[in-house]
Order: sequence, then structure tokens, then C-alpha cells
Amino acid sequence: MSPATASAPPTSGADRSTAMVAAGHPAVVDAAWEVLGAGGNAFDAVVAAGFAAAVAEPCLTSLAGGGFCVGRAADGEEVVVDFFVDTPGRGRSTVPVPRFDEVQVRFEAATQAFHCGPGSIAVPGCLSGYLHLHARLGRLPLAAVVAPAARLGARGVVLLPRQAGIAALLEPILLRTSDGRALFAPRGRLLGAGEVFRNPDLASFLADLGAGADLRFSGGTLADALLSVTGTDGLVTAADLAAYEVVERAPLEVAWRGRRVLTNPAPSFGGTLIAAALRRLDRVDLPAGDPRWPATVVAAAADVDRHRRAILDGAGRPHSSRGTTHVSVWDGEGGAASMTTSNGECSGDVIPGTGILANNVLGEDDLHPDGFHAAPPGLRVASMMSPTIVVGADGGTEAVVGSGGSKRIRAAVIQVLLNVVVHGLSPRDAVDAPRVHWDVDHVELEPGLPRDALEALAGIGPLNGWSERSIYFGGAHLVVPGVGAAGDPRRDGVALPLPL
Repeated sequence: MSPATASAPPTSGADRSTAMVAAGHPAVVDAAWEVLGAGGNAFDAVVAAGFAAAVAEPCLTSLAGGGFCVGRAADGEEVVVDFFVDTPGRGRSTVPVPRFDEVQVRFEAATQAFHCGPGSIAVPGCLSGYLHLHARLGRLPLAAVVAPAARLGARGVVLLPRQAGIAALLEPILLRTSDGRALFAPRGRLLGAGEVFRNPDLASFLADLGAGADLRFSGGTLADALLSVTGTDGLVTAADLAAYEVVERAPLEVAWRGRRVLTNPAPSFGGTLIAAALRRLDRVDLPAGDPRWPATVVAAAADVDRHRRAILDGAGRPHSSRGTTHVSVWDGEGGAASMTTSNGECSGDVIPGTGILANNVLGEDDLHPDGFHAAPPGLRVASMMSPTIVVGADGGTEAVVGSGGSKRIRAAVIQVLLNVVVHGLSPRDAVDAPRVHWDVDHVELEPGLPRDALEALAGIGPLNGWSERSIYFGGAHLVVPGVGAAGDPRRDGVALPLPL
């Protein structure tokens, strides 16, 4: 089997006729599918996918990043597991001047400054979150859950076109250190689409973890390895690592169209903004497929933005909004998991001996409105990430969805939900449909909307039309139990079972 080819359905464990997975890379879907086939539940599968994504989507997520999972267990338990990053600096009597490298990233129409290096690294959460999810809600041995990712790291994974495009954008960061160059430019140039990315140190790390090694950022050799990067040039301390906690929260619940929508609560803000927009859209009385719907979505987003400060709880909290990926799982037994994770753009630092890429969440301009490193240590950073589960009127899970895409996450999630619930589209058509996004004072829109829709949108603000679907508009990976699943082609997304 090619590293970029989705495998056949499982033959045991989860019901092959109903289990579904959608994610941003075929190898990630394969990992979750393998674990479901071995008898794992949704949480085993989503954790396996998270470990695999650290190998297959190295520019978007990492074991040293952070994320959130919204889950519904087969017994009806509903929970949000928050394992996003914390601001560092606990235990420091004096704050050093962190090493903070600025690189220029060249997009098609502009050049943007990004900040990386040890001073950009926040206290990591993904590894702790995956271990917590597995111990709390999984049922397979950890070795079985980690094994697909360990094999993937050893044999390598094909860089798909959009993954390679992201790597090309981030080249100044990825090649900043000798360890980064060894991973992403093993032959002296950046790997491109169709070439194999290998991470043998991460494969060994994962194999050791599955074999029972006590590898955690809270202490021991892994903590020492990270502190060797941040000890003199960064802000993360041993006290930060020891104090970090995975937090369980009740989902933010909103009534919408006779359903319950479960999403990410405060202190993050993406779910809160989604809930506010859905409440406004719940009052819209237009028939399915009406060309005025895109304008109503934009109008709701613009209204939420006007009232954003009043809507958000703790709006002054530092926040992160870039470099994300998502996994949606339905296990065929009543369990569902929606998980979104991020590594920022990565700091360019590789934690010695592990193959783990460090995050650069502290390097995001919007993290500190009062200046970089202005937030006190120990704060859970807020996020736009909004993993979401929709519960139908009958109490069953109706949809599992989430998206990467920075500030466009909420637009992607809302429009996919509208496409499924209101317009009655298939999962594939719901994900593929052209999207719109309200960006401060104008409308960004993908091609394919009818003339009537464009005229309605023009009444709200200036339009900036794109010539093709773009990663800019997110990467929404959708599962509709009993109906189907779809990965977003804007992010090389795939789903299993494959459509007939």
C-alpha cells in the first residue's frame, strides 16, 4: 500500500458499514481506520489519527502543539478535552530576552513576517492530550494506538500537493536549523510534492512510547530535551512543564434547527462565535438552496464581529489562530470524536533525539495585542479552533465536523453545517460547495456561486473573488453517521469508507 493511499475498510471491530473517518491526509485516515478495525472506539481512533498527523502533516500539527477534542461516548457522555498550549515563564525570577527570529514568508500577493525560534515556543499540550484521551476514554492498549504512526514515521509518507505547498511557504522556518534541514531537505533542497518525508527519530519515539516508556513533557528525558532548546533562548521552564494540565470542560451547547450543537467553550472563542452566528441564522426563513443564503451567512458573521467584545468571555486572553488540522471519527457503535490540533507554523526547532517539531504559538502577531511576551505565565491560550458535533432531535449524532483555516474556521464549519442540515446536501457536496468569508470590511468568496448570490453579497460589502477553491477557506472534514463522510480537497482531505 502506498503511504498516500487509503486502505480497505476494517474487517473486525467497528461495523464496517457504519464507521467513518475524515481527515487531512490518507495516512491519517488509515491510522484511525486500522485502530477501528482492531476493535478500538472513536477515541482510540482519533488519538491514533493525532499521532499519525504529527508524521503526515508536519507543517500543521505536532506532539509539541496543542488542540481540542469534542467527544460523545457510546454511553452518552459529552465532553471537551482542552489540551491547548499555555503561556510560559513559571518560576522565572527574571525574564530573559528570548531568541526570536523573524523570517519573511512570501505568499502570492504579499510578504508576511513570521516569528520563530526558541522564544516563540509555548508550553506544549498535544502529547499530554492524546495520552489523556486514550487513558480516559479509549479501550485498546496504547501500543496498538501508537503503532500506525510509528510505522508511518519509519517508512515515510508522501507529501501531497497542498502539504508540499504549505512546506514551500514555510521554507524559511522549516530550514532554519540543521535538524530541520535534515528532515525537510535531506538532499539539500526542500522536499516537494510526491516525495517521501521521513522522520526516523519520531518513529523511534513513538515505538518507545507504545512499548511503555514514560515519555512525557512533564518531566524526565523528554522535558530535558525540550528545555535544552528553551533553557537559555526561550521562556519555557521545568515549572511550566510540570504544571501543565489537560482540562476537561462541558461542551458549549447551542439549540439550532431542532438540534443540539456541541462545540468548543470559553476560554477559547471560536465555538462561542459559531454559536452566536448559528443563533442568528436560526431566525432566517429562507428555503433550502435559496441564492440569498450566502449573504445571510456573511451578514450574521458581520453582526457577530460588530458585537464580538460583548459576545466573548475573556476577550483579552492571548489567542492563536494559525496552522491547524482536523480529524472527525464515528465508530459505528455510538461514539464520536471531533479533534482539531495546531503547531502554529512550527518554530523551526526540532526537540533533540525525538523528531518532534516545536510550536511557535508565541510568535503569532495576534497572540499579544500589547506586544510579544506581554501575557503572564500559566494562561491557557485561546483559539479559533472549533471541533463540533451535532446531535439530532432523536438524540443520535447527526454530524461530526471541524476545520483548519485560522480565522476562517468558523465560516467553514457554519457553512458545512448549513449545507447538511438546511440544504440537505450529501457530505461530499456539503464540503465541496463554494464558501464565503466576511473579513473585517469585505467578502472573500470562492468561485461557483450563482449571479443572484453574488448580487445579494454585493449589497453587504465589496467582493474579492478567488479564481479557484483555496486552502484559505479552511479544511472542513465531515462525518454524517449513516450517510457518508468527506475530507476537504482544499487540504488534501480524504475519508473512509470511500464513496461507492
